[in-house]
Amino acid sequence: MADNGLRAPEATVESLGIKGATAHWNLSPEELAEIAVKNGQAKTTSTGAITVDTGKFTGRSPKDRFIVKDEVTKDAIWWGDINIPFEAEKFDALYNKVIDYLSGKEIYVRDSYACADPKFRMDIRVVTELSWSNLFAYNMFLRPTDEEIQSTTPEWHVVCAPGFMADPEVDGTRQSNFAILNFSRKIALVGGTGYTGEIKKGIFSALNFILPHQKNTLSMHCSANVGKDGDTAIFFGLSGTGKTTLSADPERKLIGDDEHGWSDENTVFNFEGGCYAKTINLSEENEPDIWRAIKPGALLENIGFKGDTNEVDYADKSITENTRVSYPIYHIDNIQVPSIGENPKNIFFLTADAFGVLPPISKLTPGQAAFHFISGYTAKVAGTEAGIVEPVTTFSACFGAPFMPLHPTKYAEMLSQKMQEAGVSVWLVNTGWTGGPYGVGSRMKLKYTRAMITAALNGELSDVDYETHKVFGLAMPTTCPNVPDEVLSPRLTWEDKDAYDAKANELAAKFNANFEQFADYANEEIMAGAPTVTERA
Repeated sequence: MADNGLRAPEATVESLGIKGATAHWNLSPEELAEIAVKNGQAKTTSTGAITVDTGKFTGRSPKDRFIVKDEVTKDAIWWGDINIPFEAEKFDALYNKVIDYLSGKEIYVRDSYACADPKFRMDIRVVTELSWSNLFAYNMFLRPTDEEIQSTTPEWHVVCAPGFMADPEVDGTRQSNFAILNFSRKIALVGGTGYTGEIKKGIFSALNFILPHQKNTLSMHCSANVGKDGDTAIFFGLSGTGKTTLSADPERKLIGDDEHGWSDENTVFNFEGGCYAKTINLSEENEPDIWRAIKPGALLENIGFKGDTNEVDYADKSITENTRVSYPIYHIDNIQVPSIGENPKNIFFLTADAFGVLPPISKLTPGQAAFHFISGYTAKVAGTEAGIVEPVTTFSACFGAPFMPLHPTKYAEMLSQKMQEAGVSVWLVNTGWTGGPYGVGSRMKLKYTRAMITAALNGELSDVDYETHKVFGLAMPTTCPNVPDEVLSPRLTWEDKDAYDAKANELAAKFNANFEQFADYANEEIMAGAPTVTERA
């Protein structure tokens, strides 16, 4: 076995059971990219970033994500379709098969950590079959200093072997790919898939169990930024709602764009050291920060090219609509260092309502905030997924259900308590449709959404008049700087007011039907935040 690269004196892959491998430790991004290109696994684009094809899987596979059910997890995890149990004995056997598969190979090892707040730091060792998977780990996790690397002892391990295929009948998986968390052994095991998002989401899911359950700290699927006066803002939202776009504000420093903790010591801290952004239809005009971040060291996934050139065609969705790029956060100019802020003053729930019902901005009561947080609503429109031709309601609890091992009300109760203790203003922002549903109305102008968020951040919506939405009970400002008054009331933007009323009731009914699964766990305040289906809005 040959080991090379910077590492702790006692650090070996043999401690994991891997034998006879050539292990490359903590290689630089340049070295990892060069190896990927040399091995024919990547191409260099005109941006200087490399691009890879992740193979059969171009996104997460939720039905193949498991959690080992044992003494640590059996009574704590919210078991079901999202958190699927896996037998400890089956995990041990499968782990040993993966380790045997990696033995004798050329592999890549990275020492990294999660959580920018030192109190919650989790040291991680990532072992990958492919160099570009290791580049992803370099980009996405926090990077220890050389001195820290030489004395690090990892708390968790990630073992990623895309080329290993499980045998479902023997190994207990659903099919050949898998992503399994073992909280007792502190291992995230990924196999049969090259999609790099499984690496980061494994650790994120682990933190979503560890922080709330063991350390009284709320974990959140959100972006965050901080103003010149130190005021932190948090942005929750599912894919396509503008979470990354709206948190990238030239007047504010980015803390992070996807995963954060909110501690009982009044800190909001980034879990990650990088960004993993969608690139479909990316343009310099609409996403200047992401555009400029795609340079040497960045890793593009599943994109196409313009003709026979190496110039990226961001409109190309021939492989997938889920084209991605990962890059270290220092590729963004305006960032908070370290990635920590104080208690937030404003929280924004972002939704792309394709039915054109929800107000472009509204202020929530604590009960409404908890209700909408648990609901995690947005809408998918035609073209986002195969077979979707009409808007489809999408509810994802806590705006990140696939990564939440505990019951959603646990996170909601923690959020509600922290919001009230910190005196946070909570806003629901519709970045979706106005003037009618998808196909009739138009998408809310980005400049209006930015103006509304800026007004909320600057306190300019504190002393204006509000009116109450008849169905959803939301407080809607009647005026906002740099936004036409008529835009602020969704019903007024529809020509057919009766059609609006019917659509509002239709959406309200879907909210309430979805929430039935949580009703037994929700208190009266949360239930009071639900919409009321009426005969007329």
